[in-house]
Amino acid sequence: MSQLLRVLIPQKLKYRLFTAFVCLILLPFGALNIYNYQRIETLVQKKISQQSHYQLEQMYRTLEDQISIAFKTLLFLKQDDTVKSVLLHPEQRNELENKRLMENIFKNLNNSFFLYNPSVYFMILDLSESAYTSYPPKDSLVYSDLRANPGFDRGQMKNSSYHWVPNDTNYVLRDVSTSAYLLSLYAYLEDARNQPYGMARISIDYTYWLRSIHKQSDLEQQYFLITRSGEDISQSVPGSQLSEKVKTGFAGQPGQQYFIDKDSNALINYIYVESLDWYIVNRIPLSVLFVEIEGLKQQYFLTFLVLTSIFLMMTFVIATTITRPLSHLQNKMKAAVQKSLKIRLPEHKFSGEILELTRTFNTMLDDTHLLIQKLKAEERQKEAVHFQMLLAQTNPHFLLNTLNTIKWIAIREQNEDITNMTLSLGKLLEASLNTDKDLIHLKDEIELVEAYVHIQQVRYAHKFDCTFTYDEDILYALVPKLSLQPLVENAIIHGISRLPGHGLIELNVHREENRLVVEIRDNGVGMEQGGGPKAPRKRPGIGLSNIQERLRLLFREEGQLEVLSTSEGVTVRLTLPLLMSTPYGNEHPA
Repeated sequence: MSQLLRVLIPQKLKYRLFTAFVCLILLPFGALNIYNYQRIETLVQKKISQQSHYQLEQMYRTLEDQISIAFKTLLFLKQDDTVKSVLLHPEQRNELENKRLMENIFKNLNNSFFLYNPSVYFMILDLSESAYTSYPPKDSLVYSDLRANPGFDRGQMKNSSYHWVPNDTNYVLRDVSTSAYLLSLYAYLEDARNQPYGMARISIDYTYWLRSIHKQSDLEQQYFLITRSGEDISQSVPGSQLSEKVKTGFAGQPGQQYFIDKDSNALINYIYVESLDWYIVNRIPLSVLFVEIEGLKQQYFLTFLVLTSIFLMMTFVIATTITRPLSHLQNKMKAAVQKSLKIRLPEHKFSGEILELTRTFNTMLDDTHLLIQKLKAEERQKEAVHFQMLLAQTNPHFLLNTLNTIKWIAIREQNEDITNMTLSLGKLLEASLNTDKDLIHLKDEIELVEAYVHIQQVRYAHKFDCTFTYDEDILYALVPKLSLQPLVENAIIHGISRLPGHGLIELNVHREENRLVVEIRDNGVGMEQGGGPKAPRKRPGIGLSNIQERLRLLFREEGQLEVLSTSEGVTVRLTLPLLMSTPYGNEHPA
């Protein structure tokens, strides 16, 4: 996963800045614009759909009005005495007179109810052999064929004198109407005793009606009449039709008023005519609906792309301006490594934050160069000290081997004093030869002091005593190796050796909070008398100065060495940080 991120995320700062600008500014801004335009399209689509649906509702009301007027017309025909007289007694007038009377009635109906709507047609039959129509027939009407029309079947009227036929086949009006079907009201004209004296058919040509509405519409929209089962009834544009997917959408979304047909890229609006079990459908192409919005969108996004390109170029230039000095600084840093830091950046070429960075870099180079010189000098000193240590280890090893020889001779001769002295001296030499550890346990340091004291007591014929006082819980505190033995040695040589009487050395170790305190007291002659003429030495003394230097190296300011002198002796106080160590056995010192 991390390797994939390294590949996807740019490594150079310039490209990271550029990518950050693109991802954090341009992409969200572009997505927001696209979202806003989609919202605008949705709102426009909803608004136009509402207007289209309102138009469909007006069409629905117009159709309902025509159906209502058809009922009124039927009532008028039933109540008109002239119609009743013509149908009941056609023999009272000649055929032409009867025809003229009926045509005048049809004309009056059109003028009164339909405002001379040519899409409404009338046909009336008497019970004998006469038929009257509001349209001029091309051929003579065959009464028997008209009477045999299934619409006049009383069985379909269900105990009523009329019924609607939504899909009435247009087999009579072919010469005056191109519609394949008509909406027809079939009825029987009855007298007061419910005896029929004629039949009437009032037909509405909805194809003509749809096409007249289509001519009045502003957009390139189309209208359809479809039955609930999906059968096409009529279209405002000849030859146009709806797909089966769209027809299925009506039943799948009964509560919706519109939806988008992606196949035809059109907005579909529809309304259900409950009385006829029809759908009035309106289809508006989206290309026409959003033609102005599409032009505005293209103009806007073209401007957006131009501005975005300019912005990207400026972003790249700004990023390059920021990162170019950093790249120059990086190259100079590589050159500084190759040339042992003997290089400087020209400060006059930069300004602002880059100038401060350049000055800081030059100062860092100077400080690093000085530090390297110091480290090299210290390294040379360490090598010299290490050489001296290797050289100094030769004599102690020779002495240790010699002591072992003397020890075995003393054991063979059964001289216990020489044996004990050589054993004690061997411990001291082994401790001095072990250079691996700088800190040892307090108990091991006390054992070394005891070994040294044993040797000196033999030398001075037990002229002095040495006591040790310490707490058991601090035996495994860490102290510098061979730090107490030189202090005891100074107490013996400078204090006890010049004392006329018996000497006493007290070594007391205790803790004070988080510090370890070692005090070495003697009842010798003191520093004033002890500092008198001494025998010349073959080598300079290293006791106190050696301890002080080791304390500085090991503990910095936390280690202290104090010397307090009185007329009755000297007290040396050694203060160290309390460092406790886990005991790990007694077979070797810590």
